Amino acid sequence: MSESVKPQAGLAFSVAILGAGAGGLAMAISLQKAGIPFTIYEKAASVGGTWRDNTYPGSGCDVPSMLYSYSFEPKPDWSRKFAPQPEIVDYFEGVARKYKLLPHIRFNTEIAEAHFDEARGLWRIRSVSGEEFTANAVVSGVGQLNRPAFPKIEGLETFRGAAFHSARWDHSVGIAGKRVAVIGNGASAIQFVPEIAPKVGHLTIFQRTPNWCVPKPDRPFREWEKNLFRAVPALVRLQRWWTYLMLERNYLAFVQGSFFGKLFEKAALKELETHIKDPELRKKLTPDYPAGCKRILLTNDWYPALARDNVHVETSRIARVTENAVVTEDGVSYPADVIICATGFESTDFLAPMKVTGRGHADLNAVWARGAEAHRGVAVAGFPNFFMLYGPNTNLGHNSIIFMLECQVNYISQCIETIVKDRLRYLDVKPAAMEAFNRNLQQDMQKTVWAAGCSSWYKTADGRVTNNWSSFTAKYWWEMRHPDFDEFSLVGR
Repeated sequence: MSESVKPQAGLAFSVAILGAGAGGLAMAISLQKAGIPFTIYEKAASVGGTWRDNTYPGSGCDVPSMLYSYSFEPKPDWSRKFAPQPEIVDYFEGVARKYKLLPHIRFNTEIAEAHFDEARGLWRIRSVSGEEFTANAVVSGVGQLNRPAFPKIEGLETFRGAAFHSARWDHSVGIAGKRVAVIGNGASAIQFVPEIAPKVGHLTIFQRTPNWCVPKPDRPFREWEKNLFRAVPALVRLQRWWTYLMLERNYLAFVQGSFFGKLFEKAALKELETHIKDPELRKKLTPDYPAGCKRILLTNDWYPALARDNVHVETSRIARVTENAVVTEDGVSYPADVIICATGFESTDFLAPMKVTGRGHADLNAVWARGAEAHRGVAVAGFPNFFMLYGPNTNLGHNSIIFMLECQVNYISQCIETIVKDRLRYLDVKPAAMEAFNRNLQQDMQKTVWAAGCSSWYKTADGRVTNNWSSFTAKYWWEMRHPDFDEFSLVGR
């Protein structure tokens, strides 16, 4: 990437970045370095994205801290091997201040619609409040995990107690001594349930599918370790690369029928047997699908929490909610004072409810009616100068999404710099190139456990994997080093 690419005389150019999370901030820093004007539109009042939003008890990262940070902005003094949510938010807030991004952010500005003006090569953008903006290029950094998914359960709206989603935790609700019902048992639940279980009167967890859980190698960093990392920055880089290589190796566990996958299952079953002595409960918690088909969860306290006398795991499906209870299909009523929905996110809808309209008035939501797809996860044919961070098929099950985001930022920056330098009206990926990329990706996907029979947030309702990358992250890095502009239509001014 060039050090600075100034728009040519008489050519105004600007980029709209949607979202001030990990992706949006990295994109802004890259454009800033290239000398390209940008504005970040952030729906909330602060930076941090999903880490700002998920404030539930025990919230933290399941990727090691050293790798869950930008390669250009390492942090030598993480408090733990796996950072807690407040520390991650502090990190991103510090990055925004250090790189002087705050003056470029329009907070409390949620974008409702973006329409491409083909004649002028401009994106016309409208906020929820009705404000209108224009930009030559748009980079969406809204990610995959920003819209909580609420369960469609009869009577939920009639519940008289407190009810909220774990991603929008209501800290004003007291749970001490209360009867609490948790709907869902995924990555958020395994973090907050152990935190609240000792405090509540009784906890009922409504489980749809058990998880593969393995021990989390977490501990605080010792002061001498942090002092050493501060004194010798090269050690931080070495630790980062070592962590990356160890996680990259784990991809082998996600190949169907692999030896490494069996090792994961063996470790998970040993953990289950160690903590759960009740054979009936152990049966409920034993998965019947390959490890990795759903997200493998790292935890040291989930099983001990479920073994508590005041915790009950219920596997019968929920029939309805009444004013004061959750009723299952077998007719059993479970009284509740508080309902917490730990039911994940609207992960396969990507940009919804935002409306994005490209060339020929094409509606992106309509184009994606059968499942989202993009060219290398960042661009969609027919939507010129529109790019995505953490877009379709760029999620991971084994490594750090920050690594993927930096690959995408590098690629998108080169595309935008080319638009500026070559005085292009727009750049649009060719349909044939996008089709070929996704055909090969989905063929590779069939070798992985993500394409196995279980349902997960990685898939659409008809079973197509739209969220995950199908191979090693090193392969993605290699393919994203430089755009192949033969894959794009370049339209001049």
